[in-house]
Amino acid sequence: MPQTRLDTARILDARRVIDPVFLGSPLYRCEALEPALGCAVSIKLETANPVRSFKARGTELVASLLAEHGELRAVCASAGNLGQALAWSGRGRGLDVTVVASRFATVAKLERIRALGARLELVDGDHEAARERAAEIARRDGIRLVEDSLDIETCEGAATIGLELAESATPFDTVLIALGGGALATGVGHVLKERAPGVEVVCVQPLGAPAMTHSWHRRRVVSTDSADTIADGVAGRHPVPAVLDDLLLVADDAVLVREASIVAGMRMLLGHAGLVVEPSAALGVAAVLEDRDRFAGRHVVTIVCGSNVDPDAYHRWVGAAADRTA
Repeated sequence: MPQTRLDTARILDARRVIDPVFLGSPLYRCEALEPALGCAVSIKLETANPVRSFKARGTELVASLLAEHGELRAVCASAGNLGQALAWSGRGRGLDVTVVASRFATVAKLERIRALGARLELVDGDHEAARERAAEIARRDGIRLVEDSLDIETCEGAATIGLELAESATPFDTVLIALGGGALATGVGHVLKERAPGVEVVCVQPLGAPAMTHSWHRRRVVSTDSADTIADGVAGRHPVPAVLDDLLLVADDAVLVREASIVAGMRMLLGHAGLVVEPSAALGVAAVLEDRDRFAGRHVVTIVCGSNVDPDAYHRWVGAAADRTA
């Protein structure tokens, strides 16, 4: 396959560095979802771990390298999940972690960052404003700036999910991956294109935050002036060129889904799978809901990538009970 920035030998080695609590996440057939979706569905559950998202697979590598090289301070921008993961990984290695986030980020995520011992700085504006501030702090203090998706460790950590999919006994045709900055999609896509090339890699992004999807289709970086979606974990506006280059090599398609479909996906995952998920984690189900004919007769895997959600917001979106007729 064409060469991405990722290296499969390093990805294999990563499994010896990442805390086992983040590895070997459940992969199982969810037959209860299948009548409504019209295809066979398996779930790769990345929420059953201490930070309730896949992000720690990458921050474990980042924090290990920092500690190994004697760099004991780091800063990152985060919509919430990366910050939690870096705080968790850094705490166990004696690192001083600063997380910059929008003051409009999910409250539950911000509270968990603080609880894990990181220093939290809030900024006005969205995630892009947080990225600018984190870069400013890194320059001012001479410390490591951890950049999700650009830092190869974040991609190669996520790529261990791809190893687990490729090594599973479950045959599947398509994997549906939430697309934001691109670490998850490029990581999983890299491994599957090498080890399971017959699997279609489909990236899914909200219609209200389409920058990376537009960039993939136009084969050049396309930025947007704003992002408007409840899926805060994938709401970037300025794709990283190097990440886009990798994505162009490993993704077979990138699709956009409506907010109503994301909410419907969250309801279905609660009602039919018993899973409370954040909006980004429902993007795969939303993609099937919007194009059932495309996926009919296939066996799809959807990566449920996070479950850090504010309870009040969740109930506003989903309601007290799942809509079992969705």
